[in-house]
Amino acid sequence: MRQFCVISGGAIEDAFVCRMLKEQRPETIIAADFGLEFLYRNRIKPQVVIGDFDSAGREAFDFFQGQPDIKIHRLNPIKDDTDTESAVRLAITMGAEAITLFGATGSRLDHVLGNIELLGIGLEAGVPITLMDAHNRIRMLKAGIVLKKEEQFGNYVSLIPYTEHVEHLYLRGMKYPLSDHCLKGFCSLGISNEIVEEEAAIEFDGGVLLLIESRD
Repeated sequence: MRQFCVISGGAIEDAFVCRMLKEQRPETIIAADFGLEFLYRNRIKPQVVIGDFDSAGREAFDFFQGQPDIKIHRLNPIKDDTDTESAVRLAITMGAEAITLFGATGSRLDHVLGNIELLGIGLEAGVPITLMDAHNRIRMLKAGIVLKKEEQFGNYVSLIPYTEHVEHLYLRGMKYPLSDHCLKGFCSLGISNEIVEEEAAIEFDGGVLLLIESRD
């Protein structure tokens, strides 16, 4: 599988992201503007740099710009899309089969929500996108999934309906099971469930779910 990573300019815990990059061994790393700073600090070389470069430091930008085997995509600062969205779309056009997005959370909740929206781009393109930080792994689903307890990220599993309804929802192998439930918006029913068996199954028919695995 052609695994890509996009490094955005939000909050990053360096040790966590460095460890994940070593584990995933992505084929391509794309830096979105201020994401360059993390890569520069840790002397990690991206294959692609993209952005309007209104936030990346000059020192980091000049360091990578001077390397001929790094592709630079300079964007017009007056644009409709964020640098992160442009990076995600670029990854898909480059043939990514899976994308992990780092640096997409932080104190700017507008950016966090906007980055969660980007998961839908992958959903439409058939390219799974995972948004990760040191405490959360976030995915967007339009079909069921099986979670293995030994592979879960953290202790908590939360399900948030991304469409008005998520129909015929079944949860098995979890502390709080559901059977043929219609999960609607404007409630917190799906928050903080736990896997209690070796595997947990999430099944539904109709709608889109946000799957958030979290740890404190």
